[in-house]
Amino acid sequence: MQEFLNCVFVSSPSELVGSPVFFAEVVLSGVLTGVMYSLVALGFVLILKASGIFNFSQGTMVLFAALTLVGFMELGVPTWLALIITIGVMVLLAVAVEKFVLRPLVNQDLIILFMATIGLNFVLEGLGETIWGSNVKKLDVGIPDYPFEIPVGDDYILLSTFDVYAAVIGAVLVFSLAVFFHKTPIGRALRAVADDHQAAMSVGIPLKTIWIIVWSVAGVVALVAGIMWGSKSGVQFSLALIAFKALPVLILGGFESVPGAIIGGLIIGVGEKIAEVYWGPCVGGAIENWFAYMLALVFLLFRPQGLFGEKIIERV
Repeated sequence: MQEFLNCVFVSSPSELVGSPVFFAEVVLSGVLTGVMYSLVALGFVLILKASGIFNFSQGTMVLFAALTLVGFMELGVPTWLALIITIGVMVLLAVAVEKFVLRPLVNQDLIILFMATIGLNFVLEGLGETIWGSNVKKLDVGIPDYPFEIPVGDDYILLSTFDVYAAVIGAVLVFSLAVFFHKTPIGRALRAVADDHQAAMSVGIPLKTIWIIVWSVAGVVALVAGIMWGSKSGVQFSLALIAFKALPVLILGGFESVPGAIIGGLIIGVGEKIAEVYWGPCVGGAIENWFAYMLALVFLLFRPQGLFGEKIIERV
C-alpha cells in the first residue's frame, strides 16, 4: 500500500511521462476522445429530454446506422449517396418506433417505456445481423488518418488527424444541437413534451411529430458516432458497447443536459488518459478501462444529479 501511495503521490511527472509537453499531448488526446464520448451521450440526452425515456437501444442504434452505411458502400453505392440513404433509413426507423413502440405506450409508466427500448435494442441488433451479417467490416469515409506534429519550443505534440477531424465534427454537431434545443420553437416544444405529455398535447403540440423529430435527430447523431467509432475500430457488434462508456458521461454531466454531455465527456476523456499514463504503472496498467466508472460512482455518492442536473428536493 505504501509503495502504491509513493508511486501516485511522490513520483514526479518527469519520472513517469518525460515532460510537460507530453502531458499537454495526453490532455489534448483526452479532449479529442472526450468529444467522441459526448457525441454518444448526446443521443441519450436528446431522447430523454423529449420523451422522458432512457433509450437503452442508443448503442445499438449507433451499430445499426454504421452497419447500414458500410453495407450500402459494400454494394457499390458512392459514399455520399450511402450517407443520404442511411439518414433516410434512420428517419424511417424513427417513424416505426413512434408508431409501434411509443404511441401505444403514451402515459404509461417510464419503466414500461424503458423495457420497450430494451426490446428495441435486441430487435435492431438481430435485424442488423440478418441484413448485413456479423463479420467485422472496414469503414472508410475519406477522413485522413496520419500523425502530425505541433511544434512547442524544441519539442512537439503528436496527434492523429482523424481524431482532430472527428472532434471538430462532433463539436459542431453538439453545438448545433445545443442551439436547436434552447433557441428554436421546436426545441422548446421538445422540452415541453418531456415535462408532461398530456399538457403538451392540450396546448397544441403534436406529440407524434415531436417524437419522430427527436428520434430522427438521435438517429443522425448515432450515424455520426457510428462513423467515427467504426472508422477507428471497424464496424462490429462490440460497437454497441460504446454506449456503456457514455453512461459515466451522463452521470457526471446530468442526464437531461446537453452542456452536461459535453463537459462530462471532456472530463471522462481527459481523466482516463491522465489516469492511465500517470497512475497506470502503479496498478499494472489498464486503468483507462474502469476509471470512468469509478469517477461516476464518486459522483453518485456526492452529487447524484450530476454537474448540470436539477437537484431533486422532496418535501415531507
